[in-house]
Amino acid sequence: MKILIVGLGKVGYAIAQQLEGEHHDLTLVDANVEALSRAENSIDAMFVTGNGAGVGTLLQAGVRDADLVVAVTENDEVNLICCLMAKKLGAKRTVARVRNPEYFREAAVLRREIGLDLTINPEYAAAQEIARILRVPAAFSVESLARGLVELIGFQLTEGGAMVGVSLTDYNRSHPGNVLVCAAKRGDEVIVPDGGFVPRAGDLIYVIGSPQETTRVLKSTGRDVAPVRRVSILGGGRIALYLAWAMESTGARLTIVERDYDRCVTLAEKLPKATVIQGDGTDHELLDTEGIFECDAFVPLTGRDEENLLMALSAQHAGVKKVLPKMSRPNYMELLRQLGLETVISPKDITANFISRCVRGFANSQGSAVESLHKILDGAMEAVEFTALAATHFLDTPLRDLHLKRGIIVAAIVHDGKVSIPNGSSQIRAGDRVIVVARSLFLRDLNDILEG
Repeated sequence: MKILIVGLGKVGYAIAQQLEGEHHDLTLVDANVEALSRAENSIDAMFVTGNGAGVGTLLQAGVRDADLVVAVTENDEVNLICCLMAKKLGAKRTVARVRNPEYFREAAVLRREIGLDLTINPEYAAAQEIARILRVPAAFSVESLARGLVELIGFQLTEGGAMVGVSLTDYNRSHPGNVLVCAAKRGDEVIVPDGGFVPRAGDLIYVIGSPQETTRVLKSTGRDVAPVRRVSILGGGRIALYLAWAMESTGARLTIVERDYDRCVTLAEKLPKATVIQGDGTDHELLDTEGIFECDAFVPLTGRDEENLLMALSAQHAGVKKVLPKMSRPNYMELLRQLGLETVISPKDITANFISRCVRGFANSQGSAVESLHKILDGAMEAVEFTALAATHFLDTPLRDLHLKRGIIVAAIVHDGKVSIPNGSSQIRAGDRVIVVARSLFLRDLNDILEG
């Protein structure tokens, strides 16, 4: 596909990196010469300097032949104008980053009136991911598929759990259920496990099944599945607001610490059930006085990675069970994992994954296209959800008769609202939702899982 990316900040750069790996024809547009210069050293693309909302710049970038224009500058209005002009000039599809909550709530109107195909709000997407993880605090990753009927969770094995030291075949025999271990990581090695795989303490494991089944597995491995009752949030930006809204129905008590007085007033008005404290979240006297670390989960969401890193480590040292820092820099994310913090939230990576899923869906709108896409194990593997249609070549054929590509697992099938973990005799029928876990093969169609 010919793709224009307008805006080369952290989000635009992450999207470009991911799409370059999927072999698309990329053109990158930004008014900042330095941003383009940095990207030229690492990304194979065409580069255009200029205002992405300007007709001349878009024409120079080849907008008339573009299959997709992704506008992700720091300015919502520029993104919206860019998409409006791109559609008028011939671009087939447009996606805009829209961060303002008022614009985001009016996304349906914007799509209808200016021809937007999709909007993406990185802060909202990050908040949704945090909320999912807080509902399953024993996991470091929680992905929802098939409209919530299927859950893919990642967690680290500890000594004494039922899964440690026994083959998956033996574990399933002693703990029967409708669940599948579909990916693992041991040190730097990524593993597509089979029945003979023997998990060890310290392994990172991904399990797929219904939410009830994945919870059962967590219990069997000795993980605490008690719900989060108190959450402390450092930083009162958009992610904090969206997260608070997402957590309202859970009954959890939220405390938000924010430096800016006016922002505190706004948060207090919009979140009457939350406790909003004005102050410096790095002030240990304030932390002690307000009991900020006396919580089930601590979420540092400031705009400064260094502050989030420092406070995440402080919360970990204070004994907080679940710590979820927001990070932008890849080197900090790896450092946090080395220090024992399992979960790191990266809005730019969440956005890049969303765009990648959209691109694959757009590339195959006539076949069994991608419904959702979730990168796992730092992108080494991915879980891809398809809906089987008449264009699927192997409907009503037992899986044992199919020749799948190496590194691919048909992990779950949802038929008439019922989740099943398939075996050799299972068949895929038209209308089924099918979740495939694979090494990053850039699957665009359900038919792509077959050899040849």
